[in-house]
Parts: sequence; C-alpha cells; structure tokens
Amino acid sequence: MKLKVYKSDGTSFAEKEFDIPTFEGDKGVALLKQVIVSYQANKRQGTSKTKDYGEVAGSGKKVLPQKGSGGSRHGDKRAPQMFKGGVVFGPRPRDWSKTITTQAKKIALQRALFELAKDGGLSVIEKFEVAQPKTKLFAKVLTSVSPEGKRLLVVDSAWSEPVLRASRNLERAIFSNSSNLNALDLVRTPRVLISEAGLKKVLERTKN
Repeated sequence: MKLKVYKSDGTSFAEKEFDIPTFEGDKGVALLKQVIVSYQANKRQGTSKTKDYGEVAGSGKKVLPQKGSGGSRHGDKRAPQMFKGGVVFGPRPRDWSKTITTQAKKIALQRALFELAKDGGLSVIEKFEVAQPKTKLFAKVLTSVSPEGKRLLVVDSAWSEPVLRASRNLERAIFSNSSNLNALDLVRTPRVLISEAGLKKVLERTKN
C-alpha cells in the first residue's frame, strides 16, 4: 500500500510502498471492536461504591408511628427514602477487566492500521527533528502535514530530547511510542503521523 512520506520539515512528500496488512470485506472488524472494548474496560478502576441499608449509620428505631401522623409510613432513618439513607442497587466495587489474547491484539492492530491507511489518515515522515527545541518549529511541521487542525497522533520509535521539549505544549498532538501503540490509539484519532522508523517497528509487531 502506498503512503505519503514527508520530509522532516513537512514541506514536501513522495509516495512510497509499505507492507501494510490488507483485509477483504469485514474480516477482523468484529475482533477489532472486541479488543477496543477490552482496552476501555481494562482502564476502569471499578472503585465506585455506595452504602446500602446495612452500612449507613443510624438507629433502627421507627421514625414515626405507623398510624396517626397523617403522612407517609416510614421505617428507620437508614431506609432508602430517608435523607442520608442507604442507596438501593448502587455501584459496588468490581473488576471490569477483560482478557485479550496476544493474537487478538495483533489482528486488531492490523485491521486498525489498514482502516487508517485506506481512509488516508496515515501519513509518514522521514524523521522527527527540529533545529531548536521551540514549539513553533514543531508546530509548523504538523501544520504542513495536517493543515486542517484536527487532533493528531504522532508516533516515533524513540523521541529525542529537543523534539520532546518542542512538542510538550501542543494541544492538538498526542504523542506515543511505536513499541506500545495499540488499536485503540489508532481508532480514536482521525490522523496519525508516524516516522519511517516507527512504522517499521509497528509493522514488525504485526508480523511477529
């Protein structure tokens, strides 16, 4: 599959052939969804908790007589309808994590990479470098590659200190390393700019 390869300053590009995994029809789409759901579920802490009737503080004495008050009939002040009473069917601590096999992660990454490249959202740059660690220099490169101003995922195999310092204040850019790039990262960003070295490492991960 041919992709645009930009120069390090983002001024011009040339098309180059890359060994991007290809799929026919909807093959791998359902698996991609399962893996994305698993990634999102594994990020949930599962620590939300409310106190039920038996956990809130308070006496068990009936707050009003059963009859004669002219109002509703109530139990003790720990009842759910009372102020500061117990919560009915509230959240409890639980483990939301889902198991993802290595093979499933690999196929999901392949499909996400294929979809991104097919839709024209994947661009390649020779390498990331700046003459000085200044934000405006790195921002100029990103604007040349993606002038529409959308959120941009920027990926490299290893980040140099000058580039990190020049990119730390860019709100539209999300930075990642090719060694831990996953399908969720590729799906949630409309544009991805990756270095040639970074793409090479990602493609190696999809094959091994």
